[in-house]
Amino acid sequence: MQLIEGLQTDLHIGGSRRPASSGERFDVMNPVDETVLASVASGTPEDAIAAVAAAHEVLGAWGRRSPRARADVLRRAFELLDTRKHAFARLVTLENGKAGGDALAEINYSAEFFRWYSEEACRNLGTVSQAPASGARILVQHRPAGVGVLVTPWNYPAAMGARKIAPALAAGCSVVVKPASETPLTMLALASLLEEAGVPPGVVNVIPSRSSGAVVGAMLHDPRVRVVSFTGSTEVGRELLKTAADCVVNPAMELGGNAPLIVCADADIDQAVEGAMQAKMRNLGEACTAANRFYVHASVKEAFVEKFVTAMGALKMGNGLDAGIDVGPLVNAQTRDKVEALVRDAANKGARVLLGGTRPGGPGFFYPPTVVVDVPDNADLLREEIFGPVAAIQTFEDEDDVIAKANATEYGLVAYVFTRDMARGLRMCEQLEFGMVGLNRGLVSDPAAPFGGVKQSGIGREGATEGMREFLETQYVSVVW
Repeated sequence: MQLIEGLQTDLHIGGSRRPASSGERFDVMNPVDETVLASVASGTPEDAIAAVAAAHEVLGAWGRRSPRARADVLRRAFELLDTRKHAFARLVTLENGKAGGDALAEINYSAEFFRWYSEEACRNLGTVSQAPASGARILVQHRPAGVGVLVTPWNYPAAMGARKIAPALAAGCSVVVKPASETPLTMLALASLLEEAGVPPGVVNVIPSRSSGAVVGAMLHDPRVRVVSFTGSTEVGRELLKTAADCVVNPAMELGGNAPLIVCADADIDQAVEGAMQAKMRNLGEACTAANRFYVHASVKEAFVEKFVTAMGALKMGNGLDAGIDVGPLVNAQTRDKVEALVRDAANKGARVLLGGTRPGGPGFFYPPTVVVDVPDNADLLREEIFGPVAAIQTFEDEDDVIAKANATEYGLVAYVFTRDMARGLRMCEQLEFGMVGLNRGLVSDPAAPFGGVKQSGIGREGATEGMREFLETQYVSVVW
């Protein structure tokens, strides 16, 4: 077992660290060499209810703090995380496997949520108006919704928690976080940092567990829980929505994606390649925003593919803690094996693998940057979320046809379009059935922007003003004076 100084591995409830009530623990693996990093307490439903109780106990006091007081705590959290970003990035790399540059970018992104919501906390504005018929005044204000249950994925161990915790705290809510069992260490460390920043004990609780369904289900059936915010697969999201319906818990769901990336005939090829590298290889493709399906106009296919293959081939694969590494391992064997199977299926159906496609030997869950062209329509690579460093390329000639192909998915999170003609680009954006579009950009995520999808990609938005509204209830007061 690799020892990490000061590592928190127990449940974080009410400001104290405690073992699971069952005494059970589970191992967290290092994806680089498949060794055990740490043994972490595996929370039970009883532990989860204890965390809800701790959150509910302090909910009123935290919600009654002035917006400025909550803002000051969030600002301090930003400053602490910014100061310790390299240590947190190292921890992310150890448990997730991502390259050091990706890990540092994630921590910077995470910290920015605390800064953004330290400012947004003071902008929870209501309205006063006069009812036309009765003449009564209509006072509208937004109050903390209550205890929130936050379920976070393994691909961004810090950022997905920060994107939920920061707006919840800004709104005046207390929370219980259930991190992914592959990557609980970063969230446990972040909880300690938040209390150091001034977050009162019990406002942020963390329950790692191997029994995710039972633990989350118990919390969603507790009447003290009023919000559930989940980031993960659409399949799991559907089940959580069913559970949330039992107690009418407000849901915010950021689910799966199958992002198209369209390169038009008039695109700046260098810009398109740069954007494609961001959209595909950020976080090793282990992102719901990752470009899955590449549609390149036939007239520029050769130029784009040549430069894109060169850029992908220049990436260096290895241990993300080492200098100069661009590509680390995937998070676990299951993810690696799925990526390998998708590429094999496409090749068996006639696609050509121009780069990569062969799993290296030795320990670790590595899979190389891979480019597959002439992918047939019936390949699983086009229908499933890849979650790995594989680009599947088709060509097109007609704009209407490529829009139809791009929209032919149950997902609707993000799409990417590259063209020099802004009129064409904006026209295509309006026709694409996605919650977000990167127009001549391969990166859409920003704390100040409303992140979220349509169709089977989710409900609600994270980031921006909308992110805080997920943790607020609207109250209307009718009064005559």
